[in-house]
Amino acid sequence: MLSGFQDWFAKRFRVDQFKTLKQSEILVFIYQQGFLYLALIVITFIAGINYANNLILGFCFLISAVLCMSFYLTFKQLHQLNIEVIYSEVGQVGHPLILKLHCKQKKPTARFIKIKIEAQEHVVLIDQISQEIELLFSPIHRGKFEFPAIQIFSTYPFGLVRAWTYLYLQREIWVAPQSLDLELEYKQQYQLNQHDLEEFRELRNFREGDSFQAISWKQVARGQGLFVKMFENESDQHQFEIDYHQIPCQGHEQKLSWMMALIELCEQRQIFYSLHLPTQQLEHGAGENHAIEARKLLAQA
Repeated sequence: MLSGFQDWFAKRFRVDQFKTLKQSEILVFIYQQGFLYLALIVITFIAGINYANNLILGFCFLISAVLCMSFYLTFKQLHQLNIEVIYSEVGQVGHPLILKLHCKQKKPTARFIKIKIEAQEHVVLIDQISQEIELLFSPIHRGKFEFPAIQIFSTYPFGLVRAWTYLYLQREIWVAPQSLDLELEYKQQYQLNQHDLEEFRELRNFREGDSFQAISWKQVARGQGLFVKMFENESDQHQFEIDYHQIPCQGHEQKLSWMMALIELCEQRQIFYSLHLPTQQLEHGAGENHAIEARKLLAQA
C-alpha cells in the first residue's frame, strides 16, 4: 500500500528536463506556527461570541483575513515558476556531481524559496527573470545513481502557511570509478613491468597508439609528462588500447580504477584510445562524447 502510494507520488511529480509549476503541482497547508495562529482565531471568535463583543469579533475577522492572504501570497511564490534541470550523464566517485536548476519567470519578481534534499536545506532568493541554482551531490559508489527527491517550498511572507512541490528526476545517471593515484601505484606497476636495466634504450614523448604498458609511470607520478620507455630490440607501437585483461592487478574494482586513470591521462593529452572490457568494448576515439561513453562503460562493468 505504502509502496504504491510512493510510486503514484513520484509519478505525479516526475520531471525529465523541464517543469512549470502549475496549480496542480503545488501543495499548500498551514505550517508550524500557523497552527498557533489558527488557535488564536478560534479563541478570539469564541470570546467575541460569548461576550457579544464586536471589537473582539472584528479583530478575529482581521487576523483571519491575514491567514487567508498568507495562503495566496505563499502559493504565488511557486506558481508559474519554470524550472529546467541540467546535469551530466556520467559522474565519478570522488568528484562532486552538480545538478543545476535553471529557474525562469516572466518578470523579475522576488521569490523567497527553500530547497530541501534529505537533511540539507538551501535558502534561495530568485529576483531575476533567469537564475541558476547549483546543488552538489557526492556519489560514493560506482554504478547507477538515483537522485533523491528534491523538495522546493516557501513559507513567505509570515511563516503561517507552506507551499511546496517535489522534483523526482527520471533520467539515469551512471557513476564511474575513482581513478587511482598514479604516484602511489607506480612502484607496483614498475615492479610488474620492469625490464632488465641493460636493455633500456631511451624515453620518448608519448604518441597516439602507444600501449599503456610502455608508459614511464615514474615521470607521470612526478608530473613531468607522459613518456614511453624504449628498450633494445623493441619497435614503436602505434595502437593505444586500454585492456581490462592487461591491467597489472587482480581485483575487479582496482582494475576499473586503473582504467579510469588511463582514460584521464589520454583526455589530458588529447590522445585517441580504445577501451576493452570483459563484455563490452569501445573503439578508438577522443573528445567529450568518447570520454562520456568510456566512463559509462566503466560504471556499468
